[in-house]
Amino acid sequence: MGMVSKGSDAQLDRNALAALYEETFRNLEEGTITEGRVVALTKDKVVVDIGYKSEGMIPGDQFSSDELENLKVGDRLQVYIEECEDADGNLILSKEKADKMKIWEELEKLYKDEKSIEGKIVSRIKGGMMVDIGVKAFLPGSQIDLHPVRDLDGLVGKTFPLKIIKINHRRGNVVVSRRVLLEETRDKKRQTTLANLKEGQLIQGTIKNITDYGSFIDLGGIDGLLHITDMSWGRVGHPSELFTVGDKVEVSVLKYDRETGRISLGLKQKSADPWTNVAGKYPIGTRVRGRVVSLTDYGAFVELEPGVEGLVHVSEMSWTHEVRHPSRVVAVGDQVEAAVLNVDTASRKISLGMKQTAPNPWDMIESKYPIGTRIEGKVKSLTDFGAFIGLEEGIDGLIHISDMSWTKHIKHPSELFKKAQKVEAVVLRIDKEKERLSLGYKQLTRDPWDEAIPARYHVGDSVAGKVSKVADFGIFIELDSGIEGLIHISEAGLESHAKLEEKFKLQDDVTAKIIKVDREERKIALSLRDHQLDSERKQVDEYHSAQGALDQSLGRAAKQSRKRSQSDD
Repeated sequence: MGMVSKGSDAQLDRNALAALYEETFRNLEEGTITEGRVVALTKDKVVVDIGYKSEGMIPGDQFSSDELENLKVGDRLQVYIEECEDADGNLILSKEKADKMKIWEELEKLYKDEKSIEGKIVSRIKGGMMVDIGVKAFLPGSQIDLHPVRDLDGLVGKTFPLKIIKINHRRGNVVVSRRVLLEETRDKKRQTTLANLKEGQLIQGTIKNITDYGSFIDLGGIDGLLHITDMSWGRVGHPSELFTVGDKVEVSVLKYDRETGRISLGLKQKSADPWTNVAGKYPIGTRVRGRVVSLTDYGAFVELEPGVEGLVHVSEMSWTHEVRHPSRVVAVGDQVEAAVLNVDTASRKISLGMKQTAPNPWDMIESKYPIGTRIEGKVKSLTDFGAFIGLEEGIDGLIHISDMSWTKHIKHPSELFKKAQKVEAVVLRIDKEKERLSLGYKQLTRDPWDEAIPARYHVGDSVAGKVSKVADFGIFIELDSGIEGLIHISEAGLESHAKLEEKFKLQDDVTAKIIKVDREERKIALSLRDHQLDSERKQVDEYHSAQGALDQSLGRAAKQSRKRSQSDD
């Protein structure tokens, strides 16, 4: 075996070293991450040896102040090779890009393993939110929550667990979702809830949504409906009177349909039905006190105890007033006293009366206003059929139009009375059952038809008066003392085509003949035609009488003339 010189050994070492460097260079590719050792620290640079022919420089601003403070020569770093040699032959390294590469690797691993990551919402952008998960990621609006979020700006600055649903390192795009995690959590809760759900059990839930007909309650991944009729044994106008979204509530499971997944819940079922002993607790005639909880057009509902209400109908609120709406007597929240009028346990109804707690003034009306009593009051209202007179608070009497005048034909009460006018009247009738008091105005004076009229007006007499009314069937003539007579159209003496209103005007002076005085019907019938015939007859008689007198006078004159002639002879 031949001997090798020392020079030959040196050459061999240089060749081996060159081969080693060449192998190292092949492994150091631009755009990859490798590990290096810190060999020097300056004020604004960190020198790192990665086993290359020269060290690389990393700018100090790629390190945080804490990192620079704790960094020592000999520490190992992950660095990114940007360029093996730039124009000046320098090795360019980057810690910042190495960190980002590492983050992307972790993100891709999380995406592949379907694991979650914490992310902080940094801003609101079009279509959703921008999130910081080490790199900027997009959180679409539809992936923020299980339900639409109204206040997106309120989420800025908050941190949530998120799941990567799309990633593209080359483009730098990451899409995340919070909804996916919420759905997973909800599904797990749902399975747990459904596995343990039984009818009749009490379960805690959270008010999720409120509608007109009830409230939806989240029982843990699944919703149940608490219908408005199962909220309280009493009256509930709207579920919002009892709950707001987010309220915690304990309810009873009434029904669970495993086929449809529907769950019916009850709140009132947690306590005994208060109507069980209502009939024994509130017998008819009992005086009770309660709070007015609601008003309708027909009455007021009064709560006697939680879950038990009674109705005071408007007709049972006052003995004396006609109550058109309960709000004129009571208001919601008022404490009122009432009497139990009826109890219908089957229909869950109690009828109450407020007026029954006070004496009925109509029970004393007969002793206070005996028939024939003269009273005085003010006209409260006028109708087509009469005038209502106020006697005292809540007690009115009616003067019917037929009891206003003995002699005049009254067409409307306004011909005699005005509203608020003081009027005297006579009590004629009292009907306690119907709460009616009949008054008479004409009864203040004696009935002229008893004696005065029959004694003064006789058939065949001619009377003078003024036209007071013109009707289709005839003319009313006002005679002395307010008495009226009627000239029927058949007694008016008109041509067949003539009309009453064309010939007769109000206050025209008319003289007519009485052709009938009917005491029973209280009517005086007049005839203008008969009066005219009588006038014509009288004129003829007067003419004949005058003619006869003339003839007699002429006869006497002739006789006297003959006598004088004979005397002369």
